[in-house]
Amino acid sequence: MDEHKENIHAKDVNVKMSATKEEEKTKSCSRICPAEEPAPLVSPSQSDGDFSHPVYKEIALANGHINRMTKEELRIKLAELKLDTRGVKDVMKKRLKSHYKKQKLMQSAAEGGPTDTYYDYICVVDFEATCEEDNPSDFLHEIIEFPMVLINTHTLEIVDTFQEYVKPELNPQLSDFCVKLTGITQKMVDEADSFPEVLQRVVDWLQERELGTKYKYAILTDGAWDMSKFLNIQCRISRIRYPQFAKKWINIRKSYGNFYKVPRTQTKLSTMLQKLGLKYEGRPHSGLDDSRNIARIALRMLQDGCQLRVNERMHAGQLLSVPSSAPVEGAPPPHGPRKQRVEPDTEACCDSLPLP
Repeated sequence: MDEHKENIHAKDVNVKMSATKEEEKTKSCSRICPAEEPAPLVSPSQSDGDFSHPVYKEIALANGHINRMTKEELRIKLAELKLDTRGVKDVMKKRLKSHYKKQKLMQSAAEGGPTDTYYDYICVVDFEATCEEDNPSDFLHEIIEFPMVLINTHTLEIVDTFQEYVKPELNPQLSDFCVKLTGITQKMVDEADSFPEVLQRVVDWLQERELGTKYKYAILTDGAWDMSKFLNIQCRISRIRYPQFAKKWINIRKSYGNFYKVPRTQTKLSTMLQKLGLKYEGRPHSGLDDSRNIARIALRMLQDGCQLRVNERMHAGQLLSVPSSAPVEGAPPPHGPRKQRVEPDTEACCDSLPLP
């Protein structure tokens, strides 16, 4: 829902945000292959530790040499190493640097030195929500598609997917604009369950895969809006508490901009794909297809050596940044929907978004 979400950000003056998103966006579930057991993670202190280790000097020297290479030299070297040669020059530089860094850190880890793994799995979420062609500033968007795409960070593969449609409560009739934009029909949402029921199945799905218990995981989104606005509003509408497992996430736009050193204007989904030499696969504005494409970007960034980590969170109904100096933590074990307390509970939902 790219253009639509950019639109409503400009119009919605009631919600203060630190980031916007181009929201581009079937019940399917596959299983994690039991044979793909992730390697054990190192502690945050190891990965964020002392950069005086000699391995970092070797990495710095290699980086300096790579910085002086031309685009053609980079392409030749990447081809020699059987690495991807697609993308703009800065992306190829990052890829080559990351290859050498990975090799050095793997050697260092074998010798008991530093390494750099954070999560076993990353779960990509990209909601679709009710919308109008010209949303009023007080329009309350309801989630109508809940997709998830699961990445194994050790095998660097998409290993599982989840998707269900959701029946809206406040505005059960979808606008023609919404149907045309998302491809979600009135029949699909009429036959769907309410948000709390779908959320419970999401929780069951995460629990079956032992995320938050056996495996360390994090949620990843394309921008801040999925969690800070859409999920926030939906919990208010459904009168349930904001789920703990979704209170922190990786905003891939921030991660992409920081890693590849590009301005925020170059972090839209279509632009990120293009800069990485990738093409959009599937139907734009489908939540599941958007999630798959976001996952492809995340996988490419991991392959290029980006250490994807949580960088945003919700606190007392407000969107906050998570500094890179903060300890690396995975999402907590997921629990089913909990009813709001009768008394005011700022952690539960967005108090700044009153219902009609």
